[in-house]
Amino acid sequence: MSHDVGLPLWLLAELTYRCPLQCPYCSNPLDYAQYQEELTTDEWYDVFDQARQMGAVQLGFSGGEPLVRQDLEALVAYAHNKGFYTNLITSGMGLNESRIANLKQAGLDHIQISFQASDPVVNNALAGSKKAFEQKYEMAQLVKAYDYPMVLNFVIHRQNIDQIDQIIELCLELGADTVELAICQFYGWAFENMQGLLPTQAQLVRAERITNAYRQKIADNNIKCKLIFVVPDYYEERPKACMDGWGKIFLTVAPDGTALPCHAARQLPLMFPNVRDTQLSHIWYDSPSFNEFRGDAWMPDMCQNCEDKERDYGGCRCQAFMLTGDANNADPVCGKSPYHHLIEEARANSASPTPFDDLLFRNPKNSKLANEKLTNKKLLDKNQLIPTRTLIE
Repeated sequence: MSHDVGLPLWLLAELTYRCPLQCPYCSNPLDYAQYQEELTTDEWYDVFDQARQMGAVQLGFSGGEPLVRQDLEALVAYAHNKGFYTNLITSGMGLNESRIANLKQAGLDHIQISFQASDPVVNNALAGSKKAFEQKYEMAQLVKAYDYPMVLNFVIHRQNIDQIDQIIELCLELGADTVELAICQFYGWAFENMQGLLPTQAQLVRAERITNAYRQKIADNNIKCKLIFVVPDYYEERPKACMDGWGKIFLTVAPDGTALPCHAARQLPLMFPNVRDTQLSHIWYDSPSFNEFRGDAWMPDMCQNCEDKERDYGGCRCQAFMLTGDANNADPVCGKSPYHHLIEEARANSASPTPFDDLLFRNPKNSKLANEKLTNKKLLDKNQLIPTRTLIE
């Protein structure tokens, strides 16, 4: 057993891959439908017990849409009683006041609600639901009313980045405490839709400039709202320390019980263990897949000799695999990587985006609804945006 390995402080419980929405940037695996044998309530209890004994302190409930699980409140209560700080990561679909009250009573510490856009038409087209925006808006208000920190997440991409000011206005209207404006990271469905979702450099620069202007105005007006702007890897020259390093802090358990060092790792050609037949401690410390990219022995020479290897840990293994076909290669995001031209090509291709009609949606049955709505250009006129109080004139 490798006792020099750190503790799995952050456990992500992907309760289900089921979701009522169709988002074309979903990070779930493309073949999510084949994973139908979800862990039972008792099996999740056992996972929580083992993770807590190993030192895990934070627990995120995600999916898919975790609210699809009717035992969510019971899982939250069990985790709370074990001493976890619990976070629900949700689209808000399936949430209502009764469930919010029950989750509060169960001890849930934190709720993060995601929106697709500030414009109801764009939001609903991307989500594939006629009432998605209305539901999210109402639930965000209720979350605030139940004294939760107001945390909103917007995945920013080609289809909504030019409305960054309206997005921030919506967040201010809802009284958000924290807003994550995360430029789309390209895993799962987002990778398939990269040319339709990756913004141009000019769009990114504009969005960051507007965000910074809002930060200043927020500070000047003593408004309690933190704006977090996350630049996509594809516009960086240095890779991020993905998940703070492979198998260093984060442990994901997928709906079927597969244990992963990150939520995107199951696409790699590795045999990942399952909590149904292997103890978490053995998975974390001893399994070959969790040790595959720990340390630097796996790194190519250029990475081993790089002065930044202790800071970025070689970058993202999933990204390296998706772009080069070999997870052992240097992350193409790195300007020193021999595969960096792949990132430069993606940037160049962003100037000729794939039409919205041609995006691959997670739930194809809903694509027609989305396409009909979003391709009606007059519906995207700024006059259609919901009214918000303007902070920047």
